[in-house]
Amino acid sequence: MNIVEKTLNYVKSITAQSISNAGSGHTGASLGTSAIMLALFKDHYNFDVSDTDFLNRDRFVMSNGHACPVYYTLLSLFGYDLSLQDLKNLRKLGSKTPGHPEYQVTDGVEVSTGPLGQGVANAVGMALAQSMMAEKFNSVGFTIIDNYTYCLVGDGDLMEGVAQEACSLAGTLNLNKLILLYDSNDVSMDGAINLANKENVAKKFKAMGWNVVKCKYGNNFYACSRAISKAKKSSKPTIIIFKTTIGIGTDKEGTSLIHGVALNSEELKVFNNKLQVFESFYIPNDVRDFCMESSRRGKLNHEKWNQNLAVYATSNPELYRQFVNYFDRKKIDTDKLLRSVYKWEGLSGRELNKIILNEFAEKLPQIVGGTADVMHSTGAYITNGGNYNTWNRRGRNVHFGVREHAMGAIINGISLYEDFIPFCATFLAFSNYMLPSIRLASIMKLNAVYFFTHDSIYVGVDGTSHQPIEQLGQLRMIIGLKVFRPCDANELIAGYNYVLTNKGPVAFILSRQKMQIVDGKYKDANFGGYILKSAQKEADVVIYATGSEVGLALSIAKELSKKYDISVVSFPCIELFEEQSTSYKNKVLQKNAKLRVAIEASNDKIWYKYVGDNGLVIGVNEYQGSGDGSQVYQKAGFNEKEILRTITKKLSRE
Repeated sequence: MNIVEKTLNYVKSITAQSISNAGSGHTGASLGTSAIMLALFKDHYNFDVSDTDFLNRDRFVMSNGHACPVYYTLLSLFGYDLSLQDLKNLRKLGSKTPGHPEYQVTDGVEVSTGPLGQGVANAVGMALAQSMMAEKFNSVGFTIIDNYTYCLVGDGDLMEGVAQEACSLAGTLNLNKLILLYDSNDVSMDGAINLANKENVAKKFKAMGWNVVKCKYGNNFYACSRAISKAKKSSKPTIIIFKTTIGIGTDKEGTSLIHGVALNSEELKVFNNKLQVFESFYIPNDVRDFCMESSRRGKLNHEKWNQNLAVYATSNPELYRQFVNYFDRKKIDTDKLLRSVYKWEGLSGRELNKIILNEFAEKLPQIVGGTADVMHSTGAYITNGGNYNTWNRRGRNVHFGVREHAMGAIINGISLYEDFIPFCATFLAFSNYMLPSIRLASIMKLNAVYFFTHDSIYVGVDGTSHQPIEQLGQLRMIIGLKVFRPCDANELIAGYNYVLTNKGPVAFILSRQKMQIVDGKYKDANFGGYILKSAQKEADVVIYATGSEVGLALSIAKELSKKYDISVVSFPCIELFEEQSTSYKNKVLQKNAKLRVAIEASNDKIWYKYVGDNGLVIGVNEYQGSGDGSQVYQKAGFNEKEILRTITKKLSRE
């Protein structure tokens, strides 16, 4: 037995041992992909375990995250900070080896994966970001950025719509440093793949503009390595179709019965005997040395890169200065921006955002992004940024096409590549398509920005399907996502300030309609909720509102002030408000008021928490019809007279 066969046997054995020790896991794919993974790490993957954030490292995404036990085994074998004891702790609470890969939990893991298909789109985002940086900073004789993005996928990944959306875009954009490693074993959890899918993957990817490499022997190390070598020479993105056997070496190999189960003690003993491995969680010295040769190669490559960068700095001083400063988040003169606010009165939220986005993008080159074919409707466009495409990799505006789900996952990948500030935009009603991607951005605390325009039923004439009602509540329920619904430029700038000074994704909810003039308070808006109009003494009525409804609340307060002491509170970001001290929140909420009223064109139930048992929530609880926006808005109860009548009637009962 040569060292390659011996190493592969130990990879399989330790992987199976860790799953059996956990009592659960996915033995099938973990064993079936072991030769692909070993060939990648041993012969191709460029990494440095002493500096896992090395900019020009290759990126690896395990989109079929359930196969992570083999990933953990290889990370341990190749010198990452992952011990054999960590492998024993697979799936245990608090371990470095969770049931699916988690970003910033396991050394060497680039992205959290598990929901199938997401990793494919993340990889597309990483490859897109790589191409942007390569075009901007590589010069004649100096290839500073030339890393590959590898993504391991299974049959299930390629069934997911998000993966197909992303792959279609990758082919269109010709992202040639992207390589999909397709574990094609023709088996899914419920049985044979042909029960649900009979498509010709090779022809499909060729039609999308990809290079296709076929590897008939996907469980053979040498065949896998040759296939990857061939893929790296392509001028197109490449999918390598590895024909593999799920659960290879077990009694249930080639069947769905091995997909998501652990081998019992007797099955594990038989399996290890076949592999001629007789130790428990043990790595022989020759196997360790064989793997560490690649780790030493990676460190040497990094050192050579550093040396090349030093010469690059001397030969291209201006380009090097731009390179060093590229991810420096320069301090924005917010006060100067705020002095311009008065010029922007009477604009819609999307119009305000177009102005402010460009103000920030001019100073921060790491801001890049695009829309789902609604660039002109949303206004989310960097005016002087140019369009990103195959002949202009310097473009900062990406045409994602009508691919909302992939768009969200792709900007996650851009954010993960390095400290970009990627944005994407569509109508608020279509944010539903993106929820899985947004949730993962929140889990990973990524710098992802979402601009959701057409913020309410005021969109009117496009009808019920385009009128967002439940979307605000859905977004606010995502843990870690900050949802800003600004009433004016002051609050919008406060949202941008949060983006630049904190980690985690942010969603801006922006109106299509013109908003009433509101003299918002920028500094107070940074607390997420604040008193916009103070009562003269102690409020009889306090009105809470967000976005477009803040102007309406002020108009209502003006009328009520003839008889009552009124306070108006603006809530640009409820999640941020909830992070404030109890004393601050009590001061803003003014719970001693006779009546607390919330006005928002949504059906978010969060407002009942604030108004109390006897309060009023003016919201939207029915789908509306198609018609003029202002008419639909008023029909739903958002008009001054009706709300005044409701509040007055309620007060008379107190």
